[in-house]
Amino acid sequence: MTMTLQVAYPATEGSRFDYDYYFDVHMKLVEEHMGGQIQEAFASRGVSGPPGQPTPFHAIATMTFADQAALNAALGASGPVMEDIPNFTDSVPLIMIGQVG
Repeated sequence: MTMTLQVAYPATEGSRFDYDYYFDVHMKLVEEHMGGQIQEAFASRGVSGPPGQPTPFHAIATMTFADQAALNAALGASGPVMEDIPNFTDSVPLIMIGQVG
């Protein structure tokens, strides 16, 4: 069964997020360390919430994997990716693992 990994970075008042670093450097680290297991990956930059509301997230990354074994292998190689997070944000990421239904 296809699995997903989503990483959301909450946009709280005063939180810092360097979009250039995230898209130009961090996502390349994802590819370098986890990419062999990823079927598809993309990241969305938060623009807004519902009309008139600020965005609840700076960004959300979504990755898909063929199965649980591929996801586990990617997570096992994610150390350098996780260590890089403070280089672009002080937001604590929310992580969700899911199944495509």
